Amino acid sequence: MSQQAAVMTDAERLGWGAPACPPHVVELRDRVAAFIRERVMPHEAGLDAGGGSARALLGRLRREARSGGLWGLPLPVELGGAGLSLAEYAHVAEAEGASDHGPGVLGSTALLDVRTLAGHAVPAVRELYLPRIADGRMTMCNAMTEPDAPGSDPALTATRASRAADGSWTVHDRKWFVTGAGDADLAVVLARTGGAPPSTSGLSLLLVPTSSPGFRVVRELPVLGAGGQWEIALDGVTIPPDHLLGEPGRGLRVVGERVRLGRLLRCLRWLGQAERAFTLMCERARSRPAASGRLADLQLVQRLVFDALLAIRTTRPLVFEAVALADAGLDARVETGLAKVAAARMLQQVADAAIQVHGAAGLGPDTPLPALFRTGRMARLLDGPDELHVTAVARRILG
Repeated sequence: MSQQAAVMTDAERLGWGAPACPPHVVELRDRVAAFIRERVMPHEAGLDAGGGSARALLGRLRREARSGGLWGLPLPVELGGAGLSLAEYAHVAEAEGASDHGPGVLGSTALLDVRTLAGHAVPAVRELYLPRIADGRMTMCNAMTEPDAPGSDPALTATRASRAADGSWTVHDRKWFVTGAGDADLAVVLARTGGAPPSTSGLSLLLVPTSSPGFRVVRELPVLGAGGQWEIALDGVTIPPDHLLGEPGRGLRVVGERVRLGRLLRCLRWLGQAERAFTLMCERARSRPAASGRLADLQLVQRLVFDALLAIRTTRPLVFEAVALADAGLDARVETGLAKVAAARMLQQVADAAIQVHGAAGLGPDTPLPALFRTGRMARLLDGPDELHVTAVARRILG
């Protein structure tokens, strides 16, 4: 046993504490991990740059992913995907999430959109958009939060959609912190079609083509120095009657499904990013000389490594437990809340420790650590702040 432990890799150590990867998924997961490491990570700066060159690079990498049989692994087979279940895909999501660009390159970012349209759009809308979303020709963004309302409380949504005699909807207001809105073809917009704040009834979900007159990208919102978030305006945008997702006034049900799955996918990707930061930290500690030997020989560095490993190994079971419940169609709200808070804290902790071990080099452009730390800090607010989940889980337990 001690001999086996001596040759165990950092990745193998991190893999403990959660269900083993199904045998038929192991080879696929390993190929995804290699593709992310060898083809995506070297091009992260170019993908971050945005613009035409980034789109061309993304297109080339997507073609490589397709030719390698790695495209759309969690998407339905009838839409060109591999049809992996959530429990199977979880192991792949952890590997592809090591790079923030991994899911986009491999087409997995479409999973939420495909499930939303497949479950709640009328047949004509599904036929119009689903194939193009699944194969990467179209992208969607999720427009929920507003500048003047707390994003964690949808009951305060003020965006209003009025219905015309022909059944079409006209939407007015602004949304912000909309991921990917700068290049999106469709926006899922939460709007009030009845009632008034703070009522939760009367909230509906509308699918808005971004080419519609009155749809306007106001500005990009840098988050801790990085782009990717946007503010949009809907100045009297008219939407066809059949672009309502779900039933009128019951949009929060659709939002709930979408957000719960989105949280689990984020948790899995945060695990992959934390594992990347942990590996970099260990490599730095082993290779960097100190006055009395290596950094790895210093007890304070050893403590950082121990605490980071403990955080990852105690978070993975929480995430995979929530995945297993969701995959089985069971109520996973408590488990998802626990996993989301734990994974967000864990990523920030591990990235911070890795930066500390790297010293000044961990703050500069030569490692991915600044981006990983930024994601870790954002994670504690994305898909609901920590405080929201702490309160929601506690109330469910105590109630």
